[in-house]
Amino acid sequence: MKWEGNRQSENVEDRRGDGPSMGGGGMRIGGRGIGLGTIVIALVAGWIFGINPLTILGVLSGGGMPDASVVQQEQGPAKRPPADDRMAAFVSTVLADTEDVWKQQFAANGAQYREPRLVLFRGATPTACGTGQAAMGPFYCPGDQKVYIDLGFYETMKQRLGAPGDFAQAYVIAHEIGHHVQHLMGITEKVDAMRQRVGEAQGNALSVRLELQADCFAGVWAHHAQRARQVLEQGDVEEALNAASQIGDDNLQRRSQGTVVPESFTHGSSAQRVGWFKRGLQGGSVRECNTFDSNARL
Repeated sequence: MKWEGNRQSENVEDRRGDGPSMGGGGMRIGGRGIGLGTIVIALVAGWIFGINPLTILGVLSGGGMPDASVVQQEQGPAKRPPADDRMAAFVSTVLADTEDVWKQQFAANGAQYREPRLVLFRGATPTACGTGQAAMGPFYCPGDQKVYIDLGFYETMKQRLGAPGDFAQAYVIAHEIGHHVQHLMGITEKVDAMRQRVGEAQGNALSVRLELQADCFAGVWAHHAQRARQVLEQGDVEEALNAASQIGDDNLQRRSQGTVVPESFTHGSSAQRVGWFKRGLQGGSVRECNTFDSNARL
């Protein structure tokens, strides 16, 4: 991926030098707030504690809006990452690119894009959704409109999930920004309300549609970033598609229990995740990402 020398976002907050904060009673992110990182906590807990990763995924996919009582007050001004931190520079550049793309997309529809912040942390950190932990992987919190990431997650992607490459890493950020776009569009709130009125299987199906739309939005970003700045290099698209495939629910279920249970999916199958990312990448149209259309083939 061609990223060096491009604009870096100022909306990056570096908490990696802060001491671990375990306040807030634990992460409480509903289906609309959970991102790619739910996969990691399920796998890690399964490896370390012998817990079925599917059970953990089910727990993390439940719940609703963040409770105001767990909102954390940040102390002091936000700190910027060191200028010589290459990985921080990378995520700052990707974030800036998503800002440029989504500003244009919102403006084209007569709306204004509100830029999210991206928080770098280690171990644990307070959020408006409770305490975020590194084992959860990257996630978006709608309560404070921030994306949280422990950069060690990228090593997990490479070594344990079989998804290396800088564009695969960029896809992770773009997916979480996709959740922010959903929040700004009011989609996540509607889905969350619907999930409260249906059973578990139907709620899971709604979560799948939400996640697939975030994948499609990640593809929309990549489409317009390529057209405007030619960021893609040979093999980049394959890296992103591989990452999407590795974290498909069917792949994870085969790894964890040897069988596939589609009604328990919360993020979509490998084919679905790849297909919706490709749809956004090829067409670059937000309208083409309507996974909630009754005629949409997931």
